[in-house]
Parts: sequence; structure tokens; C-alpha cells
Amino acid sequence: MLDISSQILIAQGKLLPLMEEFYTIQGEGFHTGKAAYFIRVGGCDVGCHWCDVKESWDANLHPPTLSTSIVENVKKYAKTVVVTGGEPLMWNMDFLTSELKNIGIKTHIETSGAYPLSGIWNWICLSPKKTKLPLENIYLKANELKIIIQNKHDFKFAEAESLKVSASCELYLQPEWSKRELMTPLIVDYVMRNPQWKISLQTHKYLNIP
Repeated sequence: MLDISSQILIAQGKLLPLMEEFYTIQGEGFHTGKAAYFIRVGGCDVGCHWCDVKESWDANLHPPTLSTSIVENVKKYAKTVVVTGGEPLMWNMDFLTSELKNIGIKTHIETSGAYPLSGIWNWICLSPKKTKLPLENIYLKANELKIIIQNKHDFKFAEAESLKVSASCELYLQPEWSKRELMTPLIVDYVMRNPQWKISLQTHKYLNIP
């Protein structure tokens, strides 16, 4: 059980349940191939059964870490940060992103959108999940919509979600990793018939990097 002072710092976003942080190459979506510092925050209740970081779900397993310490680590490596999870918007992102902005770091987030948007972001990748849909006000703020395709019904879900984002939002379909051999040909065919969409692949897994 956290003491009162720690609870206050967490509410302010000055402490975050950090699962891991690392410098790597962005593997998915619009910014694929670009160097970035990843901050993976613990805690998620969206519950995707195919999630490849289920160890992130329980925030209590990940030590509350000073956001200022995270910023100091970022400064050593990168000009772009990707905040992911877990579900990072379970936590207040205002302090972390303002500190990063103050030193000229670009801030990106990958989120299901199921929690209120906090933080100052250069890029918002919205990846909606059927189990817990995004809040309405994030759709028009999303720069990128990324739908994970595990089965044929997910194409209909993607179509419905794409109607909620802005006309300038980049649209991506990404095969769920364990079903990639089955779903990738279907995605290729779909994108060729619906060229407003693009294909996202988990290239970091092909490259065997974090």
C-alpha cells in the first residue's frame, strides 16, 4: 500500500508505475523505422486476450518511478518519446509531457483511448479495442487510427471506428501477431480495395528488437 505522499505524487503524474524504458526503433504504424525512446507504463484493464505484454496489466508489479528520472534518461538518447503500456492514460500524463516538451522532446502516445486524455502530444496513435471502447472526445484528436485484425469481423469494427476520426487521421490495419499468416493476405486485399487504409506490421518482431 502506497503512503499518502506517494498517492499524491501519482495523482499529479510525478510518479508513474514504470514497467520498462528503452531506446529502439519504432516498429508499428506511421512512424515505423524511426528511432524513439519507449516508456512502458504499467496498468491496464482493457483485457485484450492476445496482448503480448500481459505482465504490464497489474500496475502494482511495477515500481512507482519519479517522472523527472524518466526525463533524465530520455535526454541521454532521443528526441522522440513513445509512451505506451499497459494503458498509459490510466495515469496523469500532464507533468511528464510538459517536462519533455520543456527540453524539446517530441511526445507520442499509443492508447486505447478508454481513459480521459491527459498530456501534451505531438502524435496520438489511437488503437481502439472492442472490450473497452475509446471515450468520444479522443477520436477527433487522434493522428493515427490503428486497428488490430484478428478475425474477419475486425474489418467491420475498423470501418465503424474510422467514421469517428478526422479526415486527416492516418488509417492502419495491423495483423494480430499470432494470426499474421492467416490475416495478412486478407488485409492486403482489403487495403487494395480500400486505399484510404495502410498496412502496419510489427517490424520490431521481424527484426528481433524491443
